[in-house]
Amino acid sequence: MSLNWLYTAISWILLRWHDVWSFLGGREVLATNWDWILAIVFLVITVRVILFPLFVKQIKSQRAMQALQPQIRELQDKHKGDRETLQKEMMELYRREKANPLMGCLPLVLQIPVFISLFHVLRRLDPTQTINTTLYTWTDEQFHSASLAQLFGAPIASRFFDENFARFDELDANLVTVRIVTGILVVLMMITTHLTAKQMILKTGWATDPTQLMMQRLMVYGLPFGLLFSGAFFPLGVVIYWVVQNLFSLAQQQWVLRKYPPPPVSQTPLPSFGGPRSGPGGGSGKGKDPGGGKGGPKDGGQGKRGPGKGGGKDGTPEPPAVDGKKLAPKPGAKPLPQKKLPGKRVPPSKNIPPKRKSSVPRKG
Repeated sequence: MSLNWLYTAISWILLRWHDVWSFLGGREVLATNWDWILAIVFLVITVRVILFPLFVKQIKSQRAMQALQPQIRELQDKHKGDRETLQKEMMELYRREKANPLMGCLPLVLQIPVFISLFHVLRRLDPTQTINTTLYTWTDEQFHSASLAQLFGAPIASRFFDENFARFDELDANLVTVRIVTGILVVLMMITTHLTAKQMILKTGWATDPTQLMMQRLMVYGLPFGLLFSGAFFPLGVVIYWVVQNLFSLAQQQWVLRKYPPPPVSQTPLPSFGGPRSGPGGGSGKGKDPGGGKGGPKDGGQGKRGPGKGGGKDGTPEPPAVDGKKLAPKPGAKPLPQKKLPGKRVPPSKNIPPKRKSSVPRKG
């Protein structure tokens, strides 16, 4: 499919911003043609403003996925070892809750055609070219001016590995300067790409869905690492575009996350009263009084505090347990010897003969 319409659209936006900054007259400051550099910067701003509604949808989708994390964990525990069933259940969950895990990558996916278009347009820039200079709404003057534009002495149409650097001889540019400027910007491109992806994930949390987690790791680590190699073949103007886009994205995301902070990550709250996790040793009491201290289940929730003070929240089942223990010794055999013991213990504590003499006549 031909992308000429997209090349034309991106070129038109770039050239209109160059017209805005044309009052600078192509003057160089710090060996830089700021009219073309600012045109690339404001091309980024224009694209980001157009994609801002999709960026908002991206935030909403990520928060919807965050809210589904507890249910996703339940499905993972339920279908552990059965990936096919797990994927079906998760797709059904996404459909039922109207959540789309791919929505989080949509703004980036839509920026790829813009990046390809700018790459195609800037790759054509060549001071020695005399044909096809008016494609995509360009004029000969604009084409020649952009072909000679520089950033700190490095032409924006040059690359780190430039096979035909002799075309810039009239600029007195050298390949060492190009590689220094391009190398610094490629490193900045990698760092800002990593920070842009990581900034959002740190606010919303890492996904528990294996597919979504793989996508997050690819965005945070895989893409920045890939730019180390591909960035050396990009025209310098494309690298400028990418770095400015990342810086703008960092500022935009920071503003959105401050204005609309994400909900806290859902966690199982610790119960303040009762429950298996409150109190030392997993007792069922309240605070530090887990229903009978060290007594535990063997003491019926009484422990060392005595009857009526231990137990859980309700306290209703504890009174019958306490009464049962009070009444338990009465039907046993132990109460009988307890009645005889005071009779046997009394004689040794007092004088034995007078008590025996006094006891005989009383019986007669």
